[in-house]
Amino acid sequence: MENQTNSRSPTDFLGTVLGKTVIVKLNSGIDYKGTLACLDGYMNIALENTEEYVDGRLKNTYGDTFIRGNNVLYISADKS
Repeated sequence: MENQTNSRSPTDFLGTVLGKTVIVKLNSGIDYKGTLACLDGYMNIALENTEEYVDGRLKNTYGDTFIRGNNVLYISADKS
């Protein structure tokens, strides 16, 4: 095996996006976009200034949002 000194783990990624805007996709297909305030080892997530998107359309806005980790499909850094 090669030494992969430049590889990043999921924990490294989450550390870099903490406090930044992320998109959280749920198993149901709903997307939440907001500032990642914190998360734990179970992937429970706290977002601030959250927008809810259903079928790509803005459906609702929230202040603080808490998402249970077993509902999370993935977390993505927002490119905008």
